[in-house]
Amino acid sequence: MLIVGFPAGPWGTNCYVVATAAGEECIIVDPGKDAAPAIDDVIREHGLNPVAVVLTHGHIDHVWSVVPVCGARGIPAYIHPDDRQLLADPLAGMAKASRDSLASMSGGLLTTAEPDDVRDLTDGLTLEIAGLSLTVLHSPGHTRGSTMFGRVGDLDTPPLLLSGDVLFEGSIGRTDLPGGDHATMLTTLATKVLPLDDTTVVLPGHGASTTIGRERSTNPYLTALLDGHDLSSPRKGL
Repeated sequence: MLIVGFPAGPWGTNCYVVATAAGEECIIVDPGKDAAPAIDDVIREHGLNPVAVVLTHGHIDHVWSVVPVCGARGIPAYIHPDDRQLLADPLAGMAKASRDSLASMSGGLLTTAEPDDVRDLTDGLTLEIAGLSLTVLHSPGHTRGSTMFGRVGDLDTPPLLLSGDVLFEGSIGRTDLPGGDHATMLTTLATKVLPLDDTTVVLPGHGASTTIGRERSTNPYLTALLDGHDLSSPRKGL
């Protein structure tokens, strides 16, 4: 399996290019600001053929480049319908300080729109794409439509979780933005994250990779849940 990840843009948003092997079809996960040139480099280096963009949620730092990336290749974008409106109206999911920063970065000229082909994700769906079999896990809390993608392990690779801004190394996504809800996030962690196998490799939307086992034993939000306690919402990301 081939997975190439890199942080893109001023928010350091992790973009991933995922394929079964070099020379095969691939998916692009969360093409944020300034991600397009690096995506082109990865595709060229490994001889890949992109067939879709897959979005973990609709925040602008994860979808900034979705229209040009999809448009240049005539490929669809997948997103949960609860976040679809953020593609055309990213300000609806941002804090005021982030709105001001966005205006500054774009010179006040940012225009947003949906890609030509947008397809809905539903909880529990098995997404068969680019030779990959990904389980769609609707995981609200950071946003209403936040989604993780799981892949069952095999002889060559451990189980995999593309966690977006739900789970980070040592933390979780903030829940104080429009569409966020801390109680809902705790339910997501309890029902979608904690049941996963400890060997699952977590590829988050920001920061370093980790494993479910490591987070189960060290992440304060997961250990608090296991101990029957609660923690207030963190402030990480947009």
